[in-house]
Amino acid sequence: MMTFYMAPGSCSTGIHILLEELDVLFQVQIVNMPAGDHTKPTFLALNPKGSIPVLVREDGSVLSEFIAIAWWLALAYPRGRLLPDGADRQAEVLEVLSHCVGTIHQQGFTRLFVPERYLIRDEDLPVIEGQGKAIVAQGLALMGKRLQGSDGGYLFGQFCVADAALFYLEFWADRLHLPMPPACRDHFALMLTRPKVWQVLLEEGYRPAAENSSKYP
Repeated sequence: MMTFYMAPGSCSTGIHILLEELDVLFQVQIVNMPAGDHTKPTFLALNPKGSIPVLVREDGSVLSEFIAIAWWLALAYPRGRLLPDGADRQAEVLEVLSHCVGTIHQQGFTRLFVPERYLIRDEDLPVIEGQGKAIVAQGLALMGKRLQGSDGGYLFGQFCVADAALFYLEFWADRLHLPMPPACRDHFALMLTRPKVWQVLLEEGYRPAAENSSKYP
């Protein structure tokens, strides 16, 4: 059985969704990031980068980084159809994944969640947070345009690994009350109608606020 190292509500939520969508057997190990679990020797022995998500596969080999894990799951379990057919379309999925994780998340949301990484002076905090919001807004605007040009409400016509990545970003934006393009709002609502997505949110301890309960199945 595979072992999935994750933190509820983090980017690992996207991988959690993919694992559940595939109906594969796996066990979960919660990594308490605020408590510093990711800096402990036992975890660093698995992933010296100290980051999540981490997937220990059935043969004991370790895979880290969102894009690598998502891509491996799509290739290792083709029955799940987590990638569209054809090299050209698959390259486009990889492009979207890279932008979601590498830019919107790691350059945008990181400035909002851990602005101290970028601080030189305390008075720079509003500037750093403003940069983060601008990066997120620009990135989601690009995702919104792509969604407008796609059928079925998903990024590539049907659910794929890129939708799981975009969802965790939309989930963060929603919880932070950041504006999202209408197409991203619609995609977020569509994802919430998927039983496995709702299951993951419940397993990770999230419940809808009363004013937002209509968004959840």
